[in-house]
Amino acid sequence: MAGSSHGHTPAAWTGVIISFIGFCVGGAFMVAAKPVGFWVGIGIVLLGGVVGGIMRLMGMGMEPKGGAKAQPQPQG
Repeated sequence: MAGSSHGHTPAAWTGVIISFIGFCVGGAFMVAAKPVGFWVGIGIVLLGGVVGGIMRLMGMGMEPKGGAKAQPQPQG
């Protein structure tokens, strides 16, 4: 496992931090019995997933393993 870098990317960290903030917001408003605030927290959690996915597509995530990357075509 020493060479494993699963999840140690800017995309993963950003998505997890945003989602964690959403869980905290949702949890606080659930305890306060404020449904609108709870759903705002859920929206923030979903936003974390979207932001992480966009950052991954921008190249800030892990490279796919197993040859999923397109091979360059020979110029001939």
